[in-house]
Amino acid sequence: MTTISHTTDRSVIPTKIPGFVLSPLRRWVNQIQICDRHTAHLICQVIPCCCPFERDIKLFGRTFHIPALCKLNPLYNEFVGLRFRSLSYLSDECGEDVTKYIC
Repeated sequence: MTTISHTTDRSVIPTKIPGFVLSPLRRWVNQIQICDRHTAHLICQVIPCCCPFERDIKLFGRTFHIPALCKLNPLYNEFVGLRFRSLSYLSDECGEDVTKYIC
């Protein structure tokens, strides 16, 4: 009698499909260079400094807390980095006051 053993090479199977699929988009966002103050202002206005979905809802005398959902976004870290690069460009290169963009 012979024994049949099945082995699977797990190094070939991608374990993180979203990361594998989104890596070109992540690289593209990370390679964006901020070299225009109008673009930097636009990025700082479009990307919020804190999660806009986090809030407390009062219903029938009870308070329900909805947690921040932005970290579920697979590109969250890249967008935060882009916003930080824009803020740094405005303050360091342009010498502008960026306190209006900070929560």
